[in-house]
Amino acid sequence: MQMITQEGDNVYPIGIEGNFDDAQGGVKAIFTNPGLARVMEEKGYRFSSANSINWGRLVPQIVYYVSAYCDLVGKCEIKAGDKINIVVPTGNFGNILAAFYAREMGLPVQRLICASNENNVLTEFINRGVYNRNREFKKTMSPSMDILISSNLERLLYEMTGRDAGCICRWMTELRDNGIYRVDDETGRKIRDMFWASYSSEEETSRSIRKAYGDYGYLVDTHTAVGMDVYWKYVLETGDSSTKTVIASTASPFKFAGSVAGAILDEEKTRGKNEFELLKVLSEECEIPIPRALSDLDKKKVRHPAVCAAAGMENQVKKVLGL
Repeated sequence: MQMITQEGDNVYPIGIEGNFDDAQGGVKAIFTNPGLARVMEEKGYRFSSANSINWGRLVPQIVYYVSAYCDLVGKCEIKAGDKINIVVPTGNFGNILAAFYAREMGLPVQRLICASNENNVLTEFINRGVYNRNREFKKTMSPSMDILISSNLERLLYEMTGRDAGCICRWMTELRDNGIYRVDDETGRKIRDMFWASYSSEEETSRSIRKAYGDYGYLVDTHTAVGMDVYWKYVLETGDSSTKTVIASTASPFKFAGSVAGAILDEEKTRGKNEFELLKVLSEECEIPIPRALSDLDKKKVRHPAVCAAAGMENQVKKVLGL
């Protein structure tokens, strides 16, 4: 509803039949089409992306982690130079890659903790060195992480292999053709020395939302809940409870009102209510105002009902731009 009710005269949201991987694959196919690029250039257009395909998404995220570290120092939680852990709930590996680059630039980081939902392809890769997308795609309550092809991982591998482009090309070709690749032992070891990974089931995610609210009075969204749950698993497995840890919180809990309300409220308070009704229930129960971008969203006019197959994305772009 946020997308299809957009009121700007220069935005044209188009739905895609498929999942995130279908969408991102279609975008990459468009971006790398030389014929389309020539036509675009003739008309004075260039493609860009708002997601982490674009380095412009990663650069400000690097700043987040430096800023968080400075906050910890400023609050006397740590001394300058002390190492911290960073937990990032991720599917496309962009935000945690930004944390990696912050570390490379000198931020004192002990462990980067990669938190996944039931689409746990990254967990298996970090722990075993095998990337295998040949598995069931699961629709979860943390949809921004419902991804089986993590684009930014190849950027990490590029760094871990000493920027061996030929090696990365070979692995990515295996992924495209066979849906699986295995990195060499040295690369796998380097990754495990820096990263720790686990995932959360749907029930564990709900339990994490409930625990955060019950123990701390802090309402988290489903993705942040995955990060918190995986952090607790990290502490349990490693015994490292003393290292100060930053957990990236990724969205407003009101964007996932059904899942969040279901986790913290009694069933009689949520039964039979739609997402918009649950916004009000959550707001009243938790005494938190509904974000302005979501309030009265159900009363807005749908202006962009177009939907296409992933294979039809290029034609939709041409249609919008009049090419």
